[in-house]
Parts: sequence; C-alpha cells; structure tokens
Amino acid sequence: MGVRRSQVGNRGNVRDNEIDAIVVGSGPNGLSAAVTLARAGLSVRVYEKSSTIGGGSASEELTLPGYLHDVCSAVHPMALASEFFRQFGLAERIELAVPEISYGHPLPGGRAGIAYRDLDRTADALGPDGPAWRRLFGPLVDQAGAVSEITGNQLLRIPRHPATLLRFGLRVLEQGGPLWNLRFTREVAPAMLTGVFAHSIRSLPGLSTAGAGLTLATLAHTVGWPIPVGGSGSIIRALSDDLYAHGGEIITGHFVRTLAELPPARVVLLDVTPRAFLGLAGSRLPAGYARTMQRFRYGNGVAKVDFALSGPVPWQNAELRRAGTLHLGGTRLEIARAENAVAHGRHAEKPYVLVSQPGVCDPSRAPGDSQTLWTYTHVPRGSDVDQREKIIRQIERFAPGFRDTIKAMSSRTATDLETHNPNYVGGDIAAGEVSMKQLLARPVLSADPWKTPLPGVYLCSSSTPPGPGVHGLPGWRAALSALRREYHIDTPPNLAHQQTPRG
Repeated sequence: MGVRRSQVGNRGNVRDNEIDAIVVGSGPNGLSAAVTLARAGLSVRVYEKSSTIGGGSASEELTLPGYLHDVCSAVHPMALASEFFRQFGLAERIELAVPEISYGHPLPGGRAGIAYRDLDRTADALGPDGPAWRRLFGPLVDQAGAVSEITGNQLLRIPRHPATLLRFGLRVLEQGGPLWNLRFTREVAPAMLTGVFAHSIRSLPGLSTAGAGLTLATLAHTVGWPIPVGGSGSIIRALSDDLYAHGGEIITGHFVRTLAELPPARVVLLDVTPRAFLGLAGSRLPAGYARTMQRFRYGNGVAKVDFALSGPVPWQNAELRRAGTLHLGGTRLEIARAENAVAHGRHAEKPYVLVSQPGVCDPSRAPGDSQTLWTYTHVPRGSDVDQREKIIRQIERFAPGFRDTIKAMSSRTATDLETHNPNYVGGDIAAGEVSMKQLLARPVLSADPWKTPLPGVYLCSSSTPPGPGVHGLPGWRAALSALRREYHIDTPPNLAHQQTPRG
C-alpha cells in the first residue's frame, strides 16, 4: 500500500476520526471532487485501488523505456473549455500544447479534410462546401462559451442562453437525423463531421452523437484540441498537488469493496459506475433506486493499441503530419457502416480508428527522432478480440509504409481495459451509454443526480452529468452538491491557482 499525506499548518496527518470527506477513485472526477472539498476547508482522503493514481488520465511507458503513452485519454478539448478547469486554472499549472490543426481526416487518393483552429481557413480549404461549413459553425464559434456551458450542464437545467440553445439544437436535429447530408455536396466535409461524431461510440446518425460531435468540432475552431506536454498524467499531477497543498491525502493500493469498511466520514463521494455502486452499497439501497442502477446501460467498448515508432507516420497527405488528432475510416458512409456494425454487436472489418500523434507538439514523449502513436477502435461491449492488425491495416491505407516504422506496440482488448479500470464496463470508456435517455437520466432523472438515497453518499463519476470526457465536471458538481446539502455551503470555493493553502 502506498500513502502520501500532506502536513499543512498544525493539522498534521489526518486520523480516521478526523475525516470530513472520503473520495473513492482517483481519476479526474474523483480528484476534482477531492480538490473542491479540500478548498472548502474539509479534511479529505482519497482511496485508489491501483498502485498509481489517475484512472483514465494516467501516462505510462507501455511499450519501450523512454516512450511515454497515455493509458486512456490523450487529447483534451475540454481542458481549456471546462468551467471547472478554467476556475482551477489548469492552463496556468501545466503546459497545454495546441496544434494548429485540431484534427485531420484522410480520404482515399491522398485527399484529406483539415480542421484548422481558424474556421475561415478550414472553410476555404473545403472548396464548394466551405460556405456551408462556415454557416454551420460560424454562429456556434461566435457563442462558443455559451455552447460549452449548455453542453457542460444537466439537460434538465433551464438554459441561460436560449438563442444559442436553439441554434445548437437545430444543428443537432439536422446532423443527427436523415437530413445530415442535405447541407453538403462533396465528400470531405461530411466525412470530417462523421469522424468527430464517431467519438460517442454509437450508431450513426444519432442525436446524442451529433450533439457531442458538434461541441467537439466547435472547440476545434476556438480553443483547439490541446495535448498536455508530458502526457495526460500532468493533469492528474496538477490536481493531486493541489489536493496535497490543501491538506488532503491519497491512499493507493487500497481496494474498497463495501461502504461499510470505510472509516466514519460525513461525506463519501464515489468515482464509480452504478454497477460498482450496487456492489459497494449492498442491501442498503432502497429497492426502487437499486432497480434504476441495475437498468443503467453501458455502451460498446474500445480496443486500444499504442505504438513506439522509429519516426513520424508517413501519411500520404503531408498536411496530416501536423495534426494532433486524426480520424481514420474513409467517407461518411464507410464510417457509419463501421460504427453501425459495432452497434449491432459485430466487429467492423474496416473499423473507424481514432489516432493521436502527440509528438507533433510534445517531443518529450519519445527519445530522439522517435515517436509514440496512440490509437483505438470501437468494438462490441465485452470484446476480447485483439485489434492490432486491423488498426495497422487502416493506418497503412492512408500511410503506406507505416508498418515499417513500428518498433514495439502494446495492445489491449476491451476486456483488458475493464480489468485495468473497472469503470470501463466491457471496455466502455464513457462509463455508460451516451444516449439521449441517459443524458437526461444519468444515472437517474433528478435535479441533483449526484446525490444518492444513502445519507452523505454521492456519485461523481462520468456516469453522472454531464457525462464522459476529461473535464472534472461530474466530480466538481457532486462536491458542490455535497457542500450545499451536508455543510450548507452555497458559495463554491475558490479554486484559483493563486489560492493560499489553509493552515
């Protein structure tokens, strides 16, 4: 077991009978909850089952010594847009490198769609479909802050920006339904959109996929899609350092099996899925709430392959060599066909592949001229099929000679990912299906879905609003709910980087 405790002022190490709040799980949401509670003056202890912290945002040497890979999340559009991270001052604490090209989308014949941060430059490169792209995203880019606020909140909340909500909603209806091809006349623009929509791991087209995709694509033309220098683990270090600085502690290598084994605390926040919560709570949950937890649906999974490369990927379209993120799969029709196969429980023969090449803006990830490459593809929930060969073939399709650059690789199936992180049920990295129903009721239909029927117990994982992504919002909102209900603290604590530690 590993323990790190911070001694602040006269408080010293926190004893079991002095704990105000316990957090189970040290992913971005667990740590955002812990930081918020500690900033409010509470004594906080975090329990983590693994020997290291970070959950889906850890970084490790998965292939060869000196090659640093992101264990799950790699690119962070919400790092600069999330209300929690903006209040926390994440950009002041770590270096977030923002590529000029947010994402690229290769197509057969060496063609490619390029989403530059500059909306006009992107539209100009799309030729006849450029004006349509500009009309689609111009109003959203102009109101990007309002779009982030709308999509970063519960859907049940009364919106503060109804006009922006209307514009956004009309675009979701268009791109999430049978009219999704109406706006464009060529292949490149709709393929680019579909590549972003496919992040949600659901059938296409769909309202929830369009909503999430339009949000990400809007951020691509505003704050960009940042890559943390030194790996996604730098986000975790910033959060944990702040927690330590404000009197919190983290205990690693401690698997919490039941709530009953936790020491007494006024507040307990759980960065776990509904399935895990059922196991932790046992028979203590009311029957109706327990049935709701049992009905919570998990989505399909991912299979992940990390590569150590001798040099950059030899993309046929040279502009793609400057892109931090790429979406592979071909045309809109090809990607939809692949994603719909997975939605029906089948492995796609030519799968959609999400790629990150962090060396574009972070040379610290690999020695010398070498590179790391992060990839995953979508698979049916619970798949134990290794996807490395299909991923290599799909990359080779757009980067002939890629296979020759591979020095080593690390491959994980969907079941491997669940073994590594139990929140990824069946390989579902979203911690729950991203459907319209489960965006409204995540995991329950409530104005305060983080609060559970158990006194002082809250859920703070991505199974709660606003859902998946590295943005810290579920943990932050769960902590604010706990502060209001349990401590009658209605004013959110100051999270700013300049905040002086208590003591």
